[in-house]
Amino acid sequence: MEKRMQHVTNRLRPERLWWYFEELSRIPRCSENTQGVIRFIEDFARERNLRFRKDGASNIVLLRPASEGMEHMPRVALQSHVDMVCEKNRGSRHDFRKDPISLRIEGEWMKAENTTLGADNGIGVAAMLAVLEDQTLSTGPIECLFTTDEEIGLIGAFELDPSMIEGKILINLDTGELGVIYIGCAGGKDTHMTLPLSLKEAPGDMWFGELRIGGLTGGHSGAEIHLGRANALKCMGRALFHIGKQVPFFLYSLTGGDKLNAIPREVCAKVAVEKANAEKTRRAFLEYCEILQNEYKGVDPGFSCDAVDCSAHVRIFDEASTEALVNLLMIIPHGVLSMSRSMDGLVQTSTNLASVSHENGLVVLHMSHRSSLDGALDWVGDVHSAIAKTFGAEILQNNRYAPWTPDPDSELARCAARAIRKVTGKEPKVTAVHAGLECGVLKEKCGLMDAISIGPTLRGLHSPDEMVHIPGVEIFWNILLETLNAVYGER
Repeated sequence: MEKRMQHVTNRLRPERLWWYFEELSRIPRCSENTQGVIRFIEDFARERNLRFRKDGASNIVLLRPASEGMEHMPRVALQSHVDMVCEKNRGSRHDFRKDPISLRIEGEWMKAENTTLGADNGIGVAAMLAVLEDQTLSTGPIECLFTTDEEIGLIGAFELDPSMIEGKILINLDTGELGVIYIGCAGGKDTHMTLPLSLKEAPGDMWFGELRIGGLTGGHSGAEIHLGRANALKCMGRALFHIGKQVPFFLYSLTGGDKLNAIPREVCAKVAVEKANAEKTRRAFLEYCEILQNEYKGVDPGFSCDAVDCSAHVRIFDEASTEALVNLLMIIPHGVLSMSRSMDGLVQTSTNLASVSHENGLVVLHMSHRSSLDGALDWVGDVHSAIAKTFGAEILQNNRYAPWTPDPDSELARCAARAIRKVTGKEPKVTAVHAGLECGVLKEKCGLMDAISIGPTLRGLHSPDEMVHIPGVEIFWNILLETLNAVYGER
């Protein structure tokens, strides 16, 4: 049974973690708009007389003093990022700049109303605040590092003032699989391709139509890329290429996708064709969409499409620009490119065709790439450079970060493994993740000796289907506390 979650966090455990998560959900915190949540954390520190430091990138570190008799123990750093991916369903009037996230509970899962939930990484942030204020815990000194703008390229981590972190042990709380200990992650880089358009006056006696694909599942371009879900832009490219084999047409608008780290769920193409070919165009599009629906029915049951009339347009893309753009959508790779040869089931290299838009005679396509191998990451970037050169497009590649190389001898991972066994009675999984984490950047920047990443069970990351498993949050909390006990108990 579904119910809205308004002032009912006291019914969930651990109570203070959930209380802070609800408080965070009231604060706008999209990437590049994290001033409010940083102020919230500063006020939290002042109210509790906790020492804190903030750098020029608005990263903030709060220090929990050691319990009596444990002052000699080394500092442990807990770390989460404060920003969230802001995605919403088509038709939603939610304004991420000012509106709180509307929380709801469905069975054992917490979700949001038509938007991303922000459990990535809000649960980690809330857990750290709960650790900082819990006077019943016996620990050595703990540094809680809250970083900014992780979701748009680990910016806070890259710009962190390393002098703020003194600890040499890092526990990152930004993963989405309960009972799994991550000891490595993929590196990444972004590609931005700009294609100049040639425009022409629309001939007379034309039909102007809007072709839409939507209802796709989307998801995290790293953690869920292996699931083979449909990419709205790739689907539209295929449909347009199919139409072009039957009917000459011109594009005059193509927009879809949004965030670099999200698989695009929606796309809209506006076309102009001779009126005599209007019905043939519409039929060709809808028939091909049936092929796509059948192809993806196992992973995208909500796949939808439509073809509707729209008002006349004066300027359209000419034949060459239309053909180039459709061919680009067909050729630009998307999805898993290779699997790891050292870790079963782990994606080694992938790429995400994330978004397309146009303005002032230019089409801009954004792609993100990931790999656990530096050489493969460069290769994917080179593939896109070659594509851009072939089509006469300009290319910019940035936000590169190196992979976090797994340490199979991690003592911290052994402590976390013992904690998981104690709390769950199950054997933990120690592995790497294809998504990007800040651990590798922080290890290198701050001279950390050991690092792991843990978290509760999350689903539908970077999409309005995002959800967190409520019972798993309490288990995650207990695993975190037991991991700290294991670390300090051995010192």
